[in-house]
Amino acid sequence: MFTLVSDNSCDFTKEEAEKHNINLIPFYISLDGENFLKEGKDITLDEFFTKLQNDKTLYPKTSQPSPQDYIDTFKPILDKGEDILAITISSKLSGSNQSAINAVEILKDDYPDRKILILDSLNVSVGCGLIVRELIKMRDVNLGIEESFNLATKVREKTKTYFTIDTLEYLKKGGRIGPAAALVGGLLNLRPILHIQDGVVSPLEKVRGKKNAVKLMKETIVKALKDSGNISNMAAGHINELEEAKTFRQDIEKELNIKIETPISQIGATIGAHVGPGALAFSYCEKYESLKV
Repeated sequence: MFTLVSDNSCDFTKEEAEKHNINLIPFYISLDGENFLKEGKDITLDEFFTKLQNDKTLYPKTSQPSPQDYIDTFKPILDKGEDILAITISSKLSGSNQSAINAVEILKDDYPDRKILILDSLNVSVGCGLIVRELIKMRDVNLGIEESFNLATKVREKTKTYFTIDTLEYLKKGGRIGPAAALVGGLLNLRPILHIQDGVVSPLEKVRGKKNAVKLMKETIVKALKDSGNISNMAAGHINELEEAKTFRQDIEKELNIKIETPISQIGATIGAHVGPGALAFSYCEKYESLKV
């Protein structure tokens, strides 16, 4: 048995994390560039996204958990004699993974008999959340920490995440795209479809209008899943677009003749600060059971 830890890029609610005994480590959010608040503790998601919705000139910044944040979470678990498997947002998008690694280096001499494994999800949001969900299943059937880590690495390679967003402005302000691209996108009403590829956010396609973007994202996902023939776990996420996320999930269920059990997630501030209100996300991964040798 081991204890699961994740930074809150996995977009589990506090209640869901408590239900599944997941220790969440929050990111920091700044609305003014100076004062940083802990996501979910100092500011709720509803408060955060309401501020963005009401003030179109507000472009927040985020900061990863520090090594001390990880130490403060790890130490009580280690003191109870438990091993730790921690998963983080993609190391290519944030320093959270390095903070966790640094914490292990600081703690390892004090706990020589304990194992602390850090898994780089190479993913974000609902994609990271799906890997956590597979780890929960592994832990709950008493798989060992090393076998679970190795299987989760295989799940990671079979995880795909797609996003579509309302505006390019947040990506521009965050330095992800240039001002010219954002201007052209706005003038032409282009709505990008993004995906996570090799741990980074990459453009997949740009189409005119929200309706066309959602349609193309749906078609891309359905085709990929039909072609693979694998048994997959799936999840939808959104920012202030719950009804659209419900409809999107229902359409995927109908097209594939399946039932998606994973609850719809509210995308957190960690990703929300860079994509803004109106984002819609969908992720799928191969279930760990099919990846066991």
